[in-house]
Parts: sequence; C-alpha cells; structure tokens
Amino acid sequence: MKRHIAFTHLRNFRDLGGYTGHEGRAVRWGRLYRSDALSKMDDEDWARFLELGVGTVIDLRYPFEIARRGRVRQHDGLAYHNLSVEHRPYRQAELGPEVAVGPFLAGKYAEVAQDGVVELRQALDVIVEAEDAPVVFHCASGKDRTGVLAALVLTLLDVSDEVIAEDFALTELATPGLVADITAQMGVPPVWPGYGRAPTEVMTLFLAWAREQHGSLRGYAEQRLGIDDAYITRLRANLLEP
Repeated sequence: MKRHIAFTHLRNFRDLGGYTGHEGRAVRWGRLYRSDALSKMDDEDWARFLELGVGTVIDLRYPFEIARRGRVRQHDGLAYHNLSVEHRPYRQAELGPEVAVGPFLAGKYAEVAQDGVVELRQALDVIVEAEDAPVVFHCASGKDRTGVLAALVLTLLDVSDEVIAEDFALTELATPGLVADITAQMGVPPVWPGYGRAPTEVMTLFLAWAREQHGSLRGYAEQRLGIDDAYITRLRANLLEP
C-alpha cells in the first residue's frame, strides 16, 4: 500500500495505515488520512479524492482561516466538522531566524494540548464514530495541529513513540511545496527558515512534555480528555486489523 497519495495541489496527504499497533496489529490502510488544507484541490484532485470514498472531514483550522482560504467542497455523504484545536494564533512564516524549530513548535503543540481539550476530544469522538467510511483530518499545512491529533490517535492505537515521530517527520518531504504555497499567498518567501519543517525533534520534545506532565500522551488523553479503556478498545476495533 502507498502512504503518500499524490495530488496536484495537496502537498501532504498521506495514509496512516500500516503502522504496528496494539498486540502487533497493523493500523488499517484506507481508513484514516492526514492532510494539508483540502480547499486547495482543483477538479482533478477532487475526482481523485472522491475515489478514496472519504465519509468525514475534520478541519482543525480557525474559522478565520476557512473564511480566507475556503473549505473542502460540499458533497452528498461527506460530513464536515470544523474543530479549531489551536486557541493562540501566531504568524509562523514571520518568525525570526533565531527561533529554534524543535523547542518552539513543541511548545506550541503543548499549548494546543492544553487549550484544545474540548476540540481534541470532539475530533477523537468523530473518528471513533466513523465506522463505515474513511476519515481525513487536516489543518493548513498538515503538520502542526494535524501532527498533534495524529500523535494522539496513534498513541491510543499503541503505536510506538519512535514511529509517531517518524510519521511526523514525513512532512519534510512536503516542505518545498509548503514553502511555495505560503510564498504564493504572501507574495514573499517566509522569513523563518523553519517554516514547513518537521524534524523528529519536534514530536520527540512534545511527547517528552506529555510524559513529564501526564506520564505519557495516553496519560494526557485519559486525564485531560476523559478517554477510558472502553473508548480505546472501540478506537482500536475500528482502526486496527483483527
């Protein structure tokens, strides 16, 4: 199976299937996707997207981002949820070159985990309840807010921290395209050299924060999101191979 799914205008659309989870069971292919903003799709991309049979889209962006850039096209049978998990806006492209990528982004992810408790739980609920058709969750670049939710889901499926960090870092393959997109939007290249970057250090530091504060990212989900064993069992039944 192919992890990266090629689109003309989407830079970072990929399948979360294939990773080894609880009791050695693999995450199912074609059930859960992560992406950058689906509003970027043209007609050809849209046709390819429909072929995936997606039933649910979770848009993690701010409402003001959607107002500016649009949302996924409406389609019969496609459920759409806007769950803005980030509550403290910042202009990443305009950061100075002195800002270190790893510590800065890991700190932002910790903010999302603290501020977005309601929305992160709602996003997990949508994923748990979508038993019959694939789910796509996305933000603008498919890296930061998307990365936090991906880490949560994979953690609850019992995928290792090392693999979660490796999955996060796959965005590095999309970095040139993401930089090109923001340059086209702004009219000038981003000031921050870290824009679009996704080194494993970012996720490693975020997971270390979760361990320090809650014992683990699963501990965070249990303590802050109210996730219990029955919930995790249901999530695993939906997303792991038998």
